[in-house]
Amino acid sequence: MSDSIVIIPTYNEKENIERIIRKVFSLSKKFDILIIDDNSPDGTASIVKALQKEYPQSLHLLERKGKLGLGTAYITGFKWCLEHNFNFIFEMDADFSHNPEDLINLYNACNIEIPTLTIGSRYKSGVNVVNWPMGRVIMSYYASAYVRFITGMNIHDTTAGFICYNKKILEAIALEKIKMKGYGFQIEMKFTTWKMGFNIVEVPIIFTDRKQGTSKMSGGIFNEAVWGVIKMKWKSLFKNYKQAN
Repeated sequence: MSDSIVIIPTYNEKENIERIIRKVFSLSKKFDILIIDDNSPDGTASIVKALQKEYPQSLHLLERKGKLGLGTAYITGFKWCLEHNFNFIFEMDADFSHNPEDLINLYNACNIEIPTLTIGSRYKSGVNVVNWPMGRVIMSYYASAYVRFITGMNIHDTTAGFICYNKKILEAIALEKIKMKGYGFQIEMKFTTWKMGFNIVEVPIIFTDRKQGTSKMSGGIFNEAVWGVIKMKWKSLFKNYKQAN
């Protein structure tokens, strides 16, 4: 068992899932993997189960009954990882838009004495996005700028989904009170971490759009982030955040 675990939510990722699992397990640092599959009709979970015979100690699978949202998948995963005493808990997509090699950089930045959230940032050093249509790049970049303006967070990539948490942060956050499900979930988790006074570090990455499978992004997810941020900021004015030690 490693001190680190990578949570990968899946829905119809049969083209990518075996390759991403094998790539993570090939890295110089040991990581466990937790797949959270939302009843993919393409058989993603069956592929994972077959691979569990090869990696019985380090490949884990949670199956859910249907598409319940990215945020609830991660919260389910966070709770499972905390119960199993992992010290560093990662979020990563299955589609290779996040380079598994960068897991080590995120780990190194997080593995310090101060409980830290590290973010694989597309916008820390310019715009490091490959193969996205220009309209999507603009939307993503200015969404992060919008969140910075509303919240006051000094984070370049507020919607990033390539993350490493020190477990002490997740233990301190009331996970059941995190309500947003899509990109808004990523924003709400960063905002809560920031309001609680924890250390946040952005690590520059190059984000490459998926080559296999279908994007899960939708207008509804984006709208949740836009309006949810205003609601989140308003509620924060009347909320006492427990300070980190």
